[in-house]
Amino acid sequence: MLVKVYSCSIQGLTGITITVEVSVTEGMKYYMVGLPDSAVKESWQRVESAIKMSGYHMPRRRIVINLAPADVRKEGSAYDLPIAIGILWASQQIAPAVNLDKVLLLGELALDGVLRPVKGILPATIHAKEHGFEKIIIPEANAVEAGVVKGVEVIGVKTLKQAIGVIEGSLSYEPVEVDPESVIKDAENTGYQIDISDVKGQLLAKRALLISAAGGHNLLMVGPPGAGKSMLAQRIVTILPPLTLDEALETTKIYSVAGLLPPRTPLIVTRPFRAPHHTISDVALVGGGVNPQPGEISLAHNGVLFLDELPEFKRHVLEVLRQPLETRKIVISRANYTVEFPANFTLICAMNPCPCGYYNHPARECTCTPGMIRRYASRISGPLFDRIDMHIQVAPTTFAELHSNDESLTSKEVREQVIKVRQLQKERYAGMGINLNAQLTPKLIRQFCPLSQGATKLLEQAMEKYQFSARAHNNIIKVARTIADLEGSEVIQTSHMAEAIQYRILDRSVWGN
Repeated sequence: MLVKVYSCSIQGLTGITITVEVSVTEGMKYYMVGLPDSAVKESWQRVESAIKMSGYHMPRRRIVINLAPADVRKEGSAYDLPIAIGILWASQQIAPAVNLDKVLLLGELALDGVLRPVKGILPATIHAKEHGFEKIIIPEANAVEAGVVKGVEVIGVKTLKQAIGVIEGSLSYEPVEVDPESVIKDAENTGYQIDISDVKGQLLAKRALLISAAGGHNLLMVGPPGAGKSMLAQRIVTILPPLTLDEALETTKIYSVAGLLPPRTPLIVTRPFRAPHHTISDVALVGGGVNPQPGEISLAHNGVLFLDELPEFKRHVLEVLRQPLETRKIVISRANYTVEFPANFTLICAMNPCPCGYYNHPARECTCTPGMIRRYASRISGPLFDRIDMHIQVAPTTFAELHSNDESLTSKEVREQVIKVRQLQKERYAGMGINLNAQLTPKLIRQFCPLSQGATKLLEQAMEKYQFSARAHNNIIKVARTIADLEGSEVIQTSHMAEAIQYRILDRSVWGN
């Protein structure tokens, strides 16, 4: 007997329908075809044990399983459940009461028939909805993740036996439904354990963080060890606005595909903060593999990618940042297909000014030679440096500042300013495919960034003095646009331009002279 059941494969963030064809005929051998990897081939042992432990038997006949389309590589253990159901149906041990042409099946089987969670359930559920499937049967641990998708019946089961009960109509169930908007709203009321008011002093750095968060601008902090660079960077997520529903769904899809979504978690509701170690490889940063998986760049989508000790990263690793900083996406090509991962993140970097860390320190003497300092700074290429919108020097905090009782703004108060400015940008750029000042194209800069006469003159003088590139010129205007928005000004004034230029003064400085 020949039967067909349906599952799903994930390429990038996109689902592909996989038809699991099972034929049980005369003979005594087992075949699996359709480009399966080792994990899929090994499913035979798991499926056989799970079928026996569920009270059924593995037919001692010729079994052929074809995973179509045959030119798509099948990876992972999510095909265990559809293979088991196909074998039982083809051997006439079960009689489906539901139309399995409208049901998607995914799940890994343990030897005792228990269903274990698998990766990529959210994009698979979205694929099921878009391609006319009415039900999706998945492990119970994945059910709340899939439940945020409306328009498809999500059925979470604990065992193979329960899945058979649902298919035969002998087991009653309640479809899993999750209201994503209420999940996001509950997260807004939870708050963070850290706060920007924890940082004493550092008024310039806090101001730069505010501008960076409001306009989505990349930021580099240069300062001695212990000045608070890492502490500041960790707190930028506390002043970013809450994720919108679309952002939460897109971010959750990435974490689901990567297998990093915590169990029984319906949505990623806080903005990601990724801080990879400087020993990371270029593939781990950008993503890749035989079946491409998202890297740290995509895992930081809609959030922050923090690179501490920037010069310690391998140069070729840093260079892979250049394209996603411009295009805000990652494109990974293989011989027969191409996948695309989103990469709309804010880059925050921190570094010491020299190898010993104390160049230009007000109290401690630097032990580095001018050549050592220049070589240290040159580990960051000019093109990458040019793509970082803002550069600031973080001075060491004084004893008086550390013990001051002056109350600074809390993350909640700063976040209110950020939300207000981001809403202004969203309305201004409605229908243009962007929503932040940092995403402005040269054409849109001319349209939305009017300069006063004084601001134009000041920018011209700065271009002549510091020899800024055309990209730096545009980035300065973008930052000035955000500063003007914070001040409620439609026109970029001289004061706004002056502040934006001061965030680029490291652009042409020669450390070590």
